[in-house]
Amino acid sequence: MDVSYHKGHARSLGRDMEYKRYGHAGRPVVVFPTSQGRFYQFEDSGGVGALAEFIDTGRIQLFTLDGIDSESFFNKHADAAHRIARHEAYFRYVREEALPELQAVAAKSNGGRPLKPLFCGCSMGGYHSSNFVFRFPELASGVISLSGVYSARDFFGRQLEGNIYFNSPLDYLPGIVDQKLLGRLRALRLIFCCGQGAWEERMLV
Repeated sequence: MDVSYHKGHARSLGRDMEYKRYGHAGRPVVVFPTSQGRFYQFEDSGGVGALAEFIDTGRIQLFTLDGIDSESFFNKHADAAHRIARHEAYFRYVREEALPELQAVAAKSNGGRPLKPLFCGCSMGGYHSSNFVFRFPELASGVISLSGVYSARDFFGRQLEGNIYFNSPLDYLPGIVDQKLLGRLRALRLIFCCGQGAWEERMLV
């Protein structure tokens, strides 16, 4: 399996960010880490190995991103405005810096043919991947979210002012009336999976 490591300065965040690429060709799959996870987490948890056949045969190539949850959603020492602003900066990094670079690499490996990426992640990564795709459907081919969280209330309580609201899918999705945007969302492949265990039982209460 072809594996490469990348590191560069992210203007949107004012710090270095890292990611790894697995594979030589195929549809790009962008993977967000779980809560406060890093770019190498998906490999360490067995995700890359589980997809080895698809990667080695050139059907997909993974791009596992770094995260900054400890600076945003899980930064209990900062106020809500700072935390959500930091998250918005992270999404700008993904949208304006990481994605163009990843797509250029993927297109080159596919004979110049651009392919919109599929986004995925587990737990907090499921939240980030689905929230990103819901907000920017024109940049994606779909999402696979595994046991994700879909409400910002889990992190900010009843506060849903400003950008907090626009990062809470269970709240903003029902309010979408723009038919063009709804058409884009309906054209995507949307796959949501949920495990069975103590965490899922707690979320159903």
